[in-house]
Amino acid sequence: MDGMDNNERRDEIFSRAVRAGKRTYFFDVKSTRGNDYYLTITESKKRFNDDGKYFFEKHKLFLYKEDFIKFSEGLNEAIDFVRSEKGDFEEARTEREEASQVVAETTNETAFTNVSFDDI
Repeated sequence: MDGMDNNERRDEIFSRAVRAGKRTYFFDVKSTRGNDYYLTITESKKRFNDDGKYFFEKHKLFLYKEDFIKFSEGLNEAIDFVRSEKGDFEEARTEREEASQVVAETTNETAFTNVSFDDI
């Protein structure tokens, strides 16, 4: 099997993974034994040991439905503050993507050297 027991499968109601750069965020809706819902938000980052082997560092937040409104209000307020202080996220994301594209194009142009078989 996939390592999950029946309780874990039964308890998970909805799951959404969001890849964001070097991190992945997981939003999982689960049910309690009393059939109530709660949300877990997990941040996962790929890390490397000294020997070069990788592992995933995870941080998890449990959010219960009675806190959803206050949590979303606080989150929206913090996001609005950043937008007002630092500008629109889409604009910043587009600039970052354009810069990454320039780096990728430059890297691709210089990544290969033309070698003639006559040179060997």
